This record gives sequence, structure tokens and C-alpha cells, in this order.
Amino acid sequence: MSLGAKLTELRLRKGESLQDVANAADVSKTHIWHMEKGSSGNPSLELLRKLADHFSVPMSYLAGTDDESTLEDVEAQQFFRDFKSLSEAEQDVLKQTLQLFKSKKAPIDGST
Repeated sequence: MSLGAKLTELRLRKGESLQDVANAADVSKTHIWHMEKGSSGNPSLELLRKLADHFSVPMSYLAGTDDESTLEDVEAQQFFRDFKSLSEAEQDVLKQTLQLFKSKKAPIDGST
């Protein structure tokens, strides 16, 4: 997936406008639009860092050095890092909550 497609997907998932992303990255809205359309040159490392920080994804995901990762993989990795930063008691509460949701979830296709 191209940088532009990744930026568009991240922006839309976050429910942000081009201006929101531009403000966060300290560039013009037009610059973000050109990046999404693939009509701008290679962005600076500083700009990639700002965008990665804003969207809470690794720079490698945006830079294309991690092409095998999908956005879902990146989000799962971030969730795991967040989970690991919790205390053991907080992790236990989250595990119990997950088990509760899993036990109440009815099979979609009616099978067991």
C-alpha cells in the first residue's frame, strides 16, 4: 500500500479532515492532499515522524519498510504495547472483561 493510501486510511479512520492532519504535522492542507494523491515528492523524516506520532503508528509503517504489516497489525501491536504498560491488576481486569465479552458473544452463523 502506498504512503498516500495509508495516510488516507489513517485519516478517515480517525475521522479527521485534511486540515486536522495538516495542523498536527505543521504543514499545509494542500501538502497533505498531495501526499495522499501521491503527487508530492518524498516527505522528510521529520514530517514522517510527526505523522506517525499523530496517528500512533510506527514510522516504518508509513515509510514502507514494513510493507507486510496492515493497519490492523499496527493497531494490534499498539494495543499489546498499551496492555503491557498496565499493572498486573489492570491486565487481569482487562482479561476478565475480554472473557466476559467472549462468553456472551453469540455465534454469527448459528454454529457452536
